[in-house]
Amino acid sequence: MRLWVCIALLSIVLCASADRPAIFEAMVRAGHFVRDAAGGARDMFRAYQDMREANYKGADKYFHARGNYEAARRGPGGAWAARVISDARENWQSGVSGRGHEDTRADQEANAWGRNGGDPNRYRPAGLPRKY
Repeated sequence: MRLWVCIALLSIVLCASADRPAIFEAMVRAGHFVRDAAGGARDMFRAYQDMREANYKGADKYFHARGNYEAARRGPGGAWAARVISDARENWQSGVSGRGHEDTRADQEANAWGRNGGDPNRYRPAGLPRKY
């Protein structure tokens, strides 16, 4: 019995230290991407909720940049989710909000700034509560 336990433990140690097959590595990377994308979507939603809660005039660019920044910090999946969500939001809003192309361009600039690692506080308006 002890011999079989030793063989089993040795096998586990050897397998754990051996190179993993390429397909397994690809599955692990895909899993990380999906996890990062889901987390990035949560970051974007949290920034949106904070923007709605703050209801502070002129703060939308800050929340756009913050949501993209937090999502992109998660990794490639988070950056992908931030880009997809931001583009979808801007495409939808540009057709309904009536604020025009200039506002959409400024929103996309803030989105890209945050997604590329820029400090979201660049867009923070004076007087916005510290909570945000």
